[in-house]
Amino acid sequence: MTAFTPLAIGPHIVQPPVVLAPMAGITNAPFRTLCREFSGGKGLFVSEMITTRALVERNDKTMQLIHFDETEKPRSIQLYGVDPVTVGKAVRMIVDEDLADHIDLNFGCPVPKVTRKGGGSALPYKRPLLRAILNEAVSNAGVLPVTMKMRKGIDDDHITYLDAGRIAVEEGVTAIALHGRTAAQHYGGTADWDAIARLKEHVPEIPVLGNGDIWSADDALRMMRETGCDGVVVGRGCLGRPWLFGDLVAGFEGSGTYAAPGLRQVAEVMVRHATLLGEWIGDETRGVIDFRKHVAWYLKGFAVGSEMRKRLAITSSLEELRAQLSELELDQPWPVGADGPRGRTSGNNRVVLPDGWLKDPYDCASISADAELDTSGG
Repeated sequence: MTAFTPLAIGPHIVQPPVVLAPMAGITNAPFRTLCREFSGGKGLFVSEMITTRALVERNDKTMQLIHFDETEKPRSIQLYGVDPVTVGKAVRMIVDEDLADHIDLNFGCPVPKVTRKGGGSALPYKRPLLRAILNEAVSNAGVLPVTMKMRKGIDDDHITYLDAGRIAVEEGVTAIALHGRTAAQHYGGTADWDAIARLKEHVPEIPVLGNGDIWSADDALRMMRETGCDGVVVGRGCLGRPWLFGDLVAGFEGSGTYAAPGLRQVAEVMVRHATLLGEWIGDETRGVIDFRKHVAWYLKGFAVGSEMRKRLAITSSLEELRAQLSELELDQPWPVGADGPRGRTSGNNRVVLPDGWLKDPYDCASISADAELDTSGG
């Protein structure tokens, strides 16, 4: 077994070197709690993407999203912003009010509502703007480590990750995570792990984390060996499978004992997830409704009829959820092949950008005043 060096994010040692990727509407406090429970508290679990303008303006929804359970250590917030001044204010607010122990900056989101404003995976193309944002974030963070997550670039003709990595090092960023896809690829095709290896060679001064196509603990170990990266970021692979973080701990620690829960155990986790959501929201019905998006991921591969899947997807109480789950053939073992890809897989998309965005990577005048979204998500 290969021994891997513990991942240092500033003063925080992450062992095994595994990070939960921020996913809008998914990685809220209840889901992070489930993942931490399965991992025994090992790893780093990042919040949903938080918009800096919404944070500075104390948007009610945003203030709920930045809530951490008292057992979450370190507390990790991911910020999205396109205005250096607003990003700086948000980071200073986090420091002054002790809202988190680690700040991650999102330069990887490919969805149109973000890129059309020049944010997410579109932003690193504007090198001076990227530098200004990183400078404001790091200079206002004090002792808190600042990391960033990005993609290879906008498309194959506009690759930015090597330039962005060098700028990050020069501005004092603590670590970089690279999703081995362009914005145009969204989540389609195959992640380019070679790009992760190239970035690691390009910025040996700081840790590089790899992201993309990690569906199992063995995938994570293989990425580490093949790319030389310092850690892995896991996103879609844990959808409906929070126990993947237990597998990751087992893989990195060498036990090789991976979870393969039968449907009865999966159903128990589903009820726990829905219960945690209701407690977090403060309303059982709203918690179960929010849980509906997870049903198909949890049941992937199991023999559950389409009619029952539809019924489960419209449940509105824990009692109803338990009752419908009890009607399933709960003795089913973990399905063969259910460990593979899950979540969105669309690719080859046209990236929606501000007018004239690609004309000059050093001209940032085209960023509109409303580029900083006033609500969180992505």
